[in-house]
Amino acid sequence: MTTQSEIDKYRNQVIPAQSLLIDGQWREAAEGQRREVISPIDGKAFTSISSATAVDVDAAVQSARHAFEDGRWRKMAPAARKKIMHRFADLVEQHAVELAVLGVRENGTEICMAINAEPGSAAATLRYYAEAIDKVCGEIVPSDEDTLALVRKEPIGVVGAIVPWNFPLMIGTWKLAPAIAAGNSVVLKPAETASLSLLRLAELALEAGLPDGVLNVVTGTGLNVGEPMGLSQDIDVLAFTGSGATGSRLLEYASRSNLKRCYLELGGKSANIVFADMPDFEQAAQVSARMFFRNSGQVCVAPSRLLVQDEVYDAFVNRVVEITQTIKAGDPLSLGTDMGTVHSEVQLNSNLKFVQDAREQGGVVRCGGQRRFTESGGFYMEPTVIDQVLPEHRLAQEEVFGPVLGVTRFKDVDDALRIANGTRYGLSGAVWTSNLSTAHRVSNGVRSGLVHVNTYGGADCSVPLGGMKQSGNGVDKSLHAFDKYMDLKTVWMKL
Repeated sequence: MTTQSEIDKYRNQVIPAQSLLIDGQWREAAEGQRREVISPIDGKAFTSISSATAVDVDAAVQSARHAFEDGRWRKMAPAARKKIMHRFADLVEQHAVELAVLGVRENGTEICMAINAEPGSAAATLRYYAEAIDKVCGEIVPSDEDTLALVRKEPIGVVGAIVPWNFPLMIGTWKLAPAIAAGNSVVLKPAETASLSLLRLAELALEAGLPDGVLNVVTGTGLNVGEPMGLSQDIDVLAFTGSGATGSRLLEYASRSNLKRCYLELGGKSANIVFADMPDFEQAAQVSARMFFRNSGQVCVAPSRLLVQDEVYDAFVNRVVEITQTIKAGDPLSLGTDMGTVHSEVQLNSNLKFVQDAREQGGVVRCGGQRRFTESGGFYMEPTVIDQVLPEHRLAQEEVFGPVLGVTRFKDVDDALRIANGTRYGLSGAVWTSNLSTAHRVSNGVRSGLVHVNTYGGADCSVPLGGMKQSGNGVDKSLHAFDKYMDLKTVWMKL
């Protein structure tokens, strides 16, 4: 178990100015520009990263292409590639506290969650796909005796991965691990406001023995790095997690360039549906509150719409409010903290605007709703519950990505499904009921890629995570993720 002293060892660690990783070498951006890294804990800069441009993107892509074409990785024996990926996972585990603290200093996630969700998840993901390397194979199709019909699975080439700021290690390895396990080369773009832990991850990849050029990391803005990646003629696949607006632009860039495949995870507005016959009132209330306020609600699958049936509405909402008021928000590097900071001042102001709009539309703020700890200089917000939210309200329709929980009343199964499906999103959700028929009807009827029954969270790497509607396409996690990074080739051989 991680101790506070282990965490504090890295709390104020001096982080040197960071560079780009291209073709196994750390180099400055071509134009020499840099960007300060601001900590949401105190609002102060504590290091800087290179701010790349299209010239650097092109160099990284060409490095990845050369590494792919000469086969230094994809032609390596599966057993050898597996060993390197396991060494990579070993190193992530050895440096877990360092990686977790580095990420928290940059994005504000509470450390008790970050240790497991970031390096813990990253190591597990690397191991999962390492073990799959020599087990995912093609087919020999039945044919007549004079024909041999083969279906081969081949790496697609160069993968561009664009990763958000909320869980850079977890989401980064969801894309990186299956892509390299399949034999591809990768150009990775971290969020410009959360790059440090992925840059450190890349150092560990080289130390583990990943050949030069197989992983390239280019830091910078969406305009200067993300757009050139989208427009690149030599990236074969883009895997992106982030906003719908950015996802739309990437599709446009793909159509203007080489028609590269784009796999998009675009967030959600997940409905957490609580029926009066829930099997355990207290458990449902605890999970509904605590699972939402993890990472200050900055989780794509967060149960951000709490739908409660009429018969238990008042009692259940009252209990959720009571639990929320016990959540300890504060220093994200303290093991005693339940909820850390909002990622940035821009995000904090956006969250506060959602609270204001909810009030104006008739919502009732039951607790929270304010900025706090302003004297720290950091970006802290009270965990907030807003009651009497109607399905058409902005709070019920748009992704907040902050600690603002909206609560809506429903009558029966049909009403719950109508409300749950009444947004453009379809990423996650849950149903709480003791009735098997209700559980089945709702889990079938909700249009989302993931549905929990009498729980929330906990789905591991063995199952896919993907969205429906405007929550995206394709999946992360599970063996199904390989489909994004492989081509199928039919070989029809006359004997």
